[in-house]
Amino acid sequence: MNCIIIDDENHCIQSLVKLIEKRFSEVKILGTCLDSTTAFDQIMQLKPDFIFLDIEMPFLNGFDLLSKFEKLFFEVIFTTAYDAYAIKAIKFSALDYLLKPITPEDLGAAIEKVKSKQSFISQEQLRLATTVNNRHLPDTIALPTADGLTFTQVNDIIYFSAESNYTRIHLTDKNDILLSKTLGDVDELFRDYHFFRIHNSSLINLKQVKKYIRGDGGEVIMSNGQALQVSRTRKTDFLNEFMRI
Repeated sequence: MNCIIIDDENHCIQSLVKLIEKRFSEVKILGTCLDSTTAFDQIMQLKPDFIFLDIEMPFLNGFDLLSKFEKLFFEVIFTTAYDAYAIKAIKFSALDYLLKPITPEDLGAAIEKVKSKQSFISQEQLRLATTVNNRHLPDTIALPTADGLTFTQVNDIIYFSAESNYTRIHLTDKNDILLSKTLGDVDELFRDYHFFRIHNSSLINLKQVKKYIRGDGGEVIMSNGQALQVSRTRKTDFLNEFMRI
């Protein structure tokens, strides 16, 4: 397995090189690149099986670099220090990444995904990631399911319901989709949209609420006729949020 490491910080490159050489003998490093503007030519010349790609770099960020390729003939492992929008871009697009400082365990898991070809990036995922990284919220979101990805219009989502470590998405076309994410993960992804977690088991699209019925916590009637309980502890915050849309 041949790779290239692309990062604008040399100490990050050297740390990753040492970790790979010490723990992962099956990985051969073909080259490293500090300048994202020359990375395209290096990838085309060396033809790696996969690349480690930093996101926040001067001149060309990681998403911009990938956009230069007509077709991605290599797998990608994103690496990034914490940046709110970089992380959000990755999560919105259902992409895999390593958060710096990279641990041997996380690196091993990422390499296993490359081996099993689970880190392939579609053009739609790349487009979504670029949109979010440019500080825009997309109308469409990529959601991971058991058999791949589902690209869904945000406005078509009525509500999410928790099912253990999974989440069921209820859509306006009356189809349900089971997502391989917890409701807490989904809540984080949709925090900047008009969604509100009215209960531990329910995250609703406030624009799809048809009626609120008073009570201890009360309940909401969604556009599909489904009645959902509002937690007593979340009632005030829900009503305040609902009045703002």
